[in-house]
Amino acid sequence: MKTILIIQARMGSSRLPGKILKPLGDTVELDYVVSRCRQVQGVDDVIVATSVLSQDDEVEVWCRKQGVTCYRGSEDDVLDRYYSCARTYRPDYVIRVTADCPFIDYQLGSEMVETMKCSPCDIVMLEGVLPRGLAMEIVSFAALEYMHTHGNEERHREHVTYYAYEYPERFRTVTLTVPNEIRHPQLRITLDTKEDYAMLTAVAEEFKGDMLVPAKRVVQYLLNHPDIAAINAHVEQKPVI
Repeated sequence: MKTILIIQARMGSSRLPGKILKPLGDTVELDYVVSRCRQVQGVDDVIVATSVLSQDDEVEVWCRKQGVTCYRGSEDDVLDRYYSCARTYRPDYVIRVTADCPFIDYQLGSEMVETMKCSPCDIVMLEGVLPRGLAMEIVSFAALEYMHTHGNEERHREHVTYYAYEYPERFRTVTLTVPNEIRHPQLRITLDTKEDYAMLTAVAEEFKGDMLVPAKRVVQYLLNHPDIAAINAHVEQKPVI
């Protein structure tokens, strides 16, 4: 069972340009994401997939310096970028992570890989809603290929796995229950705005020097410090259209 993890990353952001290489803790935001993704058990390689635009040269340079595999593809057709990247490595399964999640839950990610290993399917569905910014997704390469072929709407090309959630009957699924301790969807632990950055900076300072702090501790910290959680509580996610 060959499993790769692909992090979609780009410098372009309408609300917070260059966000993934902004300072965070003792390093930069993307370092948090890559370091935590490398903790997911059962993953053969962690790859950063960025665009071919010149503004993303900086991402490739960072990856080269850090010894991180980097792939470059389409800016707007993110599904094609993912599929083309995955096809290069011919995995059985692909884990999807977005680069704006510095406290991604690698422990839950490891459970998802184990679930897929024990019950092979097209996609592992999570039962229970998490804070935005903690979850990753795992799909079979065959399912990713099917989505690439059949997902022709703009929303399917921009949001890699969206097709599978629109047409779940076309895929074999297995459900993994999310632990109660991280079922707090009111929290926003992702980076898209200056308010998000302020909140995440506060969290990184609380756990300074520990990029691998368990996600459940981050959640508990925010529950215990509602003033910190409130910094970006009003931020709305962009709708899928």
